[in-house]
Amino acid sequence: MSTSPPGGNDRERHEPVRVVITGLGTVTSIGIGVGEFLAGLREGRNGAQPITAFDTTGFDHANGCEVTGFDPAEWITHVAPETLGRATQFSVAAAVMAVRDAAMPVEELRERRALVCVGTTDGESADLDRLVEAQLADGPERLDAVVARRVPAGRLTAAVVGELGLVDVEATTLATACAAGNYAIGYGLDALRGGDVDVALVGGADAMCRKTFTGFYRLGTIAPEACQPFDVNRKGILTGEGAGVLLLETLDSALARGARIYAEVLGYGLNCDAHHPVAPDRDSIARCMELAHASAGVKPEEIDFISAHGTGTRANDVTEAAAIRQVFGDGPPSTISIKAMIGHTMGAASSLASAACALAISEGFIPPTINHVETDPECGLDCVPNAPRPAELRVVQNNALAFGGNNAVLILGAYPAGPPRTDGGGG
Repeated sequence: MSTSPPGGNDRERHEPVRVVITGLGTVTSIGIGVGEFLAGLREGRNGAQPITAFDTTGFDHANGCEVTGFDPAEWITHVAPETLGRATQFSVAAAVMAVRDAAMPVEELRERRALVCVGTTDGESADLDRLVEAQLADGPERLDAVVARRVPAGRLTAAVVGELGLVDVEATTLATACAAGNYAIGYGLDALRGGDVDVALVGGADAMCRKTFTGFYRLGTIAPEACQPFDVNRKGILTGEGAGVLLLETLDSALARGARIYAEVLGYGLNCDAHHPVAPDRDSIARCMELAHASAGVKPEEIDFISAHGTGTRANDVTEAAAIRQVFGDGPPSTISIKAMIGHTMGAASSLASAACALAISEGFIPPTINHVETDPECGLDCVPNAPRPAELRVVQNNALAFGGNNAVLILGAYPAGPPRTDGGGG
């Protein structure tokens, strides 16, 4: 029972602080920077190509979605880029992009209480691969000290702090695997709503590494050529790399400085079922969606489209689709997966999908699920095949599912919010 006094002040006291996205930073295989990323989403670009990040001799197939044309010196000017691993370079570059995109002067950012939170699956595992290889070949005394110093996962956020010269800041790296980006965004939402910080740079980053590719390959889940989420002939994932960082601030802050607002962060849900090391659980995924809806104060029929985890594996797509129908009924909204374009970017996956959702809301379109030939009847979803679809979007859901049953679902909304739906939802 509430102990607050009655009257108008009660609603004002309990109304949650509104948090909005005012800056986006994206490093992907289909475009670097928010403009190129947006163009890639609209065009349905395919980032797949033969992997060059490591020796793939002995593998029957080795396509992936690598970032090409990335020059860290274009974005990283205060920290020596060579002292950073590739994932950390992506993280720092995306954070700098987000700050620039938000039109927030770095001097102003330094005066604010800040949070930097980046999620990851692998950290700098590519550097660990190289160190182990060198140790086996030449012994530990021959290890490269510069590479060794690049390995700690905390560098993903500490280097952002160093590059931007932040002082009053919390720097946190989250390791909840392929759901880590959404975890980081939720953490930023809570920190801003709680008044702990004034601005949050949140997202995820990972770089291509042999360890993760080999692990998925041995599980039999690497596709020979292309990722085809929800397609009847899908054959698995393509590993990818990149980073997505969102700049979050309160609505009051954004309005006071006249910032452009991509979308509002309405709420999120988290759970961990620990049901199986790798297999997703339908009921747990459905519960996580319900938690997110309750947090955001929305109903299933108000969701205009779902950005699915959508890996392109047989187990994930059927289970996720069943969970969606469990929550939304027989007429779920359009459900897409950008992994068909950018591959599975691990810890960056859900933050890049969140950036895509924010762009979809602000630009009025649903990104396509490319490489699509025939929808699997067991999935039974409208996956917006191969071409984007114009749409007025008010509320969007972004799913992230990770090994070990770590699920994170984020809800974004248009700002200013449009009128309530009258057509019973998309589909």
